[in-house]
Amino acid sequence: MLLSAKYIFPVTSSPVSGGALLVRDDKIVDIGDFESLKLRYPDEEVMDFGMAALLPGFVDLHTKLEMSAMRGIVADLPYAQWLLSILERSSELEPSDWYDSAILGGLDALASGITTVADITSTGSSLKAVKKLGLRGVIYREVGAMDKMRVNYAMHSAESDIYKWRQDADPARITVGIAPSSIYANHPQVFQRASHLATKEDMPLALRLAGTREEYNFVKYGSSMFAVDTMDAEARGYVEIPPWLPFGVTPVRYALNWGAFDAPNVMVVYAVHVEDEDINKMREHGVSICMCPRANARLGMGMAPLSEYLKSGFRMGLGTDSPAATDSTDMFSEMRVGLLMNRARDTRTFLDSATMLELATIGGAKALKMDDRIGSLEIGKQADILAVDLSGTNQSIELNPVSALVNSCMTSDVLMTMVAGNILYEKNRWHVDVEAARNIARVIEIRAKLKS
Repeated sequence: MLLSAKYIFPVTSSPVSGGALLVRDDKIVDIGDFESLKLRYPDEEVMDFGMAALLPGFVDLHTKLEMSAMRGIVADLPYAQWLLSILERSSELEPSDWYDSAILGGLDALASGITTVADITSTGSSLKAVKKLGLRGVIYREVGAMDKMRVNYAMHSAESDIYKWRQDADPARITVGIAPSSIYANHPQVFQRASHLATKEDMPLALRLAGTREEYNFVKYGSSMFAVDTMDAEARGYVEIPPWLPFGVTPVRYALNWGAFDAPNVMVVYAVHVEDEDINKMREHGVSICMCPRANARLGMGMAPLSEYLKSGFRMGLGTDSPAATDSTDMFSEMRVGLLMNRARDTRTFLDSATMLELATIGGAKALKMDDRIGSLEIGKQADILAVDLSGTNQSIELNPVSALVNSCMTSDVLMTMVAGNILYEKNRWHVDVEAARNIARVIEIRAKLKS
C-alpha cells in the first residue's frame, strides 16, 4: 500500500513535500517522491491524504489507560488532595470496570495518533486493552508495600503477574516491565528488589520520581501530608510508625541509595524537583526521562528542567499521564503545553516545534530503547504511522509545516492511525475488535457510580 500526503515528516530527517511511503505487511519498505514510487510500484493501492502530513505514531511514555473513566471526576485540586480523592474513588471500581476504562483509554489513544503506550498498572487491565486493540505497548506491573514485612509478598505477587503477563502478551508488540509505587507509598527495599528483578529478567523499570514538592519534603524532611504522623488510625493500618526516617536527601538520591538506577533500562517519570547533582547522577546511570507537562501544570507539580535535560543528552520524551489528571490522552496538547511552559521557564533557551515533535516520537522511542523499530519514518522500521489533516491550520504551512502541526493541530485533525501496518483508526471510526458504542455505554455506568 502506498500512503501519500502533501508532507512527510520522517522526524530524523527534513520534511518531504509531495512524498509517499510504501507499506508491506508490518514494515515501511520504501519512501520518497510520490510520482517516483507510483512508477516503481504501479499496482499498489494508493491512499492519498491530500493536504495532510504523514508522521510516525506518537509514543506516550507515561499513561494509565485504566483511569480513563475518571476523566473530570476530580477537578481543580492540587496534586496531594487530587491523589487522595482519586484513591478514595478507585475503591468503588470492580475488575470489569478497570478493563472497560482501559479500553476507552486505548480508543482515545488511537484517535489521537498514539501508537505506543508505556502504562503502569496493578490490575493488568491495560495489558488486556492494549492486546485487544492492537496497540504497541510497554506495560509496567506496579508494585508497592509500605510495611517491611509485606515486601516479600508484594514482590512475589508482582513476579507471578509478570510471568503470566509475558505468557499472554505478543512480544512483537508488547513488553512487560516493573514499576515501584511512589516513594511515599513504598518501603525502600521495594526499589532495591525491583531493580534486581529488572536486571535479572532483562526488563524495563519505571520510577515515578521527584514529581512534587510534597514528595521532596517527605523524603528530605519527613514532613508533608503524606507523612505517617499526619495519618489517622484507619489510614495507618498495619504500617510501622514511622516506616523510615527522613534522610535529608532529594528523592533522586534516595532512590539512588537503594539501587533503583542499577537496572539496565530505567525510565524516570516526572523528574521535576531535582538539583544539579541529581541530574549528574541520572546521566551517569544512563536513565531516560519522561516529562508530563499538562499534568505537572494542572496539578501544580512544577516544571521539569527540559532545557537542562536536553543539554545533558538524556534520552527523553513526553507522557500524557493519567486521564484522571489531564482529562484526555492527547499528545498534541502535551507538545504545545510543554513548548509554552518551557519557553516561559527558560527565557535563555528558546525551544522550537521540531524539538517537541522529536520528543513525542523518536525521543519517546529512544527512552524505551525501541528506536531501532519505531519513532521515525525510515525503511525497515515498523509501519506505525499517523496522518494529520493540515488544511485547518492558521499558519503558513509552506514556511514551517512542523510548526503548523505542533502549534495548530488537534486530535480532531487525526485522519488515520496505523500500527504495524494495520489501520486501527480512520476519522471517527475504529477498526478494532471492540464495540466502541458498548464500551462508551459501560463507561457512562462506571462514571455514574464514581459520582454517587
